[in-house]
Amino acid sequence: MKSILLVGLGNFGVSVAKEIHELGHQVMAVDIDEERVNEILPYVTNAQIGDSTNEEFLRSIGINDYDVCIVAIGEDFQNSLETTSLLKELGANYVVSLADGDVHAKFLLRNGADSVVNPEKMMAKWTAIRYTSNNILDYIKLDDNHAIYEVTVPESWIGKSIMEIDIRKNHGINILATKVDGQMSLTVNPMTVFHGNESILVLGELKSIQKCFKI
Repeated sequence: MKSILLVGLGNFGVSVAKEIHELGHQVMAVDIDEERVNEILPYVTNAQIGDSTNEEFLRSIGINDYDVCIVAIGEDFQNSLETTSLLKELGANYVVSLADGDVHAKFLLRNGADSVVNPEKMMAKWTAIRYTSNNILDYIKLDDNHAIYEVTVPESWIGKSIMEIDIRKNHGINILATKVDGQMSLTVNPMTVFHGNESILVLGELKSIQKCFKI
């Protein structure tokens, strides 16, 4: 279980807080707006009303006690930048900041952020990949060259086993799991036969997956 400091309770911050809550981690939420703080209380371990650009306020909540500090301030870039910088100056272990575009991301990384997230850019890419292909159900980018895709089983694979298809040898792609009616099974082996009613999770180089599944 990790201890997370979440600064900023706009739409993105609230969504992050709820997801972290579901994962069972401890969350300290901070926002300058009292109404936002009160609304998030059921989903966090603790919450405080305060100005995250105020050094004394940040000191008072014990920055070093948190494994990760997430700056989810999206509506005021100056406040986001100041908060990010202050957190790092005060000894934060790891700072993740919300970025609205590449320029913001560069400034945040130069001023203390260990990592940045750009939800709009990530969602745009996911949407483009998901809805420009008939057989892509989900997509997780691992780095610039590798990804995990959830794809429907190609028609030509139905009735064949993983050994017969030999996707690892032919394309350098690993089949991680199968999924039927939302239920995932990790018990795949060379003798697993595809029946056409399942999707599969595959891991490999982007260009190899795109070529194999005609994405």
